[in-house]
Amino acid sequence: MTKPTISPTTKNDIPALQLILDQTGLFPSEMLPEMLDPSLTETSEAFWLTCHANGKAMGFCFVVPEELAEGTWNMLALAVHPDLQGKGFGTALVRAAESHLRDNSQRILIVETSGTEGFAPTRKFYVQNGYEEEARIRDFWAPGDDKMIFRKAL
Repeated sequence: MTKPTISPTTKNDIPALQLILDQTGLFPSEMLPEMLDPSLTETSEAFWLTCHANGKAMGFCFVVPEELAEGTWNMLALAVHPDLQGKGFGTALVRAAESHLRDNSQRILIVETSGTEGFAPTRKFYVQNGYEEEARIRDFWAPGDDKMIFRKAL
């Protein structure tokens, strides 16, 4: 496996990213083209990054500015092909997003995830990447499923 490269997501990445979405279940893959459109047409500050290895898209992240906040951004999505999870692709995407934000004088990146046991590896991933648990909103997603918010100063 070659070293991954991270670049802004393009229209050509969509089919491969839809396959990753189908395999991870992060959100319905048919939503992707419409979600990407504002970034592809540069009508939004939000950005998508795609991780490529061996010429193929292996993962992506989606980051948006928080409304009414100065320099605070939210990573709404991060997905890596299931066969490649735990091999550094997610970390590479997170670091690239952080670098992009730092280069543009932004202050904070937050991520939100579930507090259920099934999301324990996700929460561990963010802690390992320097994020601190900032808040928990009990029963947010559903009864017994808390919203966990992690924060990193850039």
